[in-house]
Amino acid sequence: MVIDRMPKNLRWRGFTLIELLVVMAIVATLLSLVAPRYFSSLDKAKEAVLRQDLVIMRSAIDQFYSDTGKYPIDLEELVDKHYLRRVPIDPFTESNQTWIVMPPKNETESGVYDVHSGYTGQAEDGTYYEEW
Repeated sequence: MVIDRMPKNLRWRGFTLIELLVVMAIVATLLSLVAPRYFSSLDKAKEAVLRQDLVIMRSAIDQFYSDTGKYPIDLEELVDKHYLRRVPIDPFTESNQTWIVMPPKNETESGVYDVHSGYTGQAEDGTYYEEW
């Protein structure tokens, strides 16, 4: 004769397959609602960083021109002359080598007149990042 010393309520405490499937379906539904908002907020944050980086670099270019009367040869000259601590990393390309530098409109001058992102994607407002 076998004596069962476990109480009946502790003997079967696992979950059934149906219960696990229901829980997984609920979790999947919640993730499908949350994930798009998460990725959208990541893109908005990258756009904000890109806008700020462009403002900072353009301000440094203008300050360099105001101080020296000429435009910097490249973005690294802004770092060398302490107008920038470092060339910012483009948040979309994740590189500081992809900035598109624009020469001055006056053909007698050379150097970096303006800077744009090297990323070819489209922002949420419909504009292209390379046009900012």
